Amino acid sequence: GPDLKVISTLSVGFDHLALDEIKKRGIRVGYTPDVLTDATAELSVALLLSACRRLPEAAEQVKSGGWTTWKPLWMCGYGLSDSTVGIIGLGRIGQAVARRLKPFGVRKFLYTGSGPKPESAAEFGAEFVPLTRLAEESDFVVVTCALTPATQGMCNKDFFGRMKKTSVFVNTSRGAVVNQEDLYNALAHGQIAAAGLDVTTPEPLPTDHPLLSLKNCVILPHIGSATYATRSTMAVLAANNLLAGLRGEPMPHELKL
Repeated sequence: GPDLKVISTLSVGFDHLALDEIKKRGIRVGYTPDVLTDATAELSVALLLSACRRLPEAAEQVKSGGWTTWKPLWMCGYGLSDSTVGIIGLGRIGQAVARRLKPFGVRKFLYTGSGPKPESAAEFGAEFVPLTRLAEESDFVVVTCALTPATQGMCNKDFFGRMKKTSVFVNTSRGAVVNQEDLYNALAHGQIAAAGLDVTTPEPLPTDHPLLSLKNCVILPHIGSATYATRSTMAVLAANNLLAGLRGEPMPHELKL
């Protein structure tokens, strides 16, 4: 209504807000960046490892009786050692993911985004490349960018068609960055090896969605920031943003519209 003066969102993402209308009406917006970086980066690495080493599939084999005698190539996946990792969006979370993956023996980091970030990339010796080259050369692709008109649907048929058949795709940013029909086809027809998603379109994903029928796709219910400590810190920050906004004071974290 017309009395709305302040919005405080318990998230770092703000694509769920009607920003044009909010800006037009002069409403202030608080959000919670920085505090969920580590939790989301940890989850991104966990999801990558789960997908590339087929952990949910392997755990299911133990429960279903599929674990029998030793077989040399049974449940084999792909390792990070000596690999090339491509990061789409080398922001706070992208850098935190790279920082955690580096000790696994990654040979090379590539990244893409709105422009080069030489200072951020220096820590990992990461090379700024076009999206097409990142797709073609990466053994693992991790998406950590914001959802914008430029990134919406960027991971599509052309993108997956350029990836290696042995590569693994991970998305912990926003579901709409991915064309899910194209991802399903790439996974179902062996164009790429596996995928791990913490975000989908829509959320929650319908239980009869085609992606859920695939063994080589690990899907989580958007739990990137879901540690007790992180959610508690986010809640306090969201409350402080709201109170500061209502008092007409500077917010701890205000979205600049």
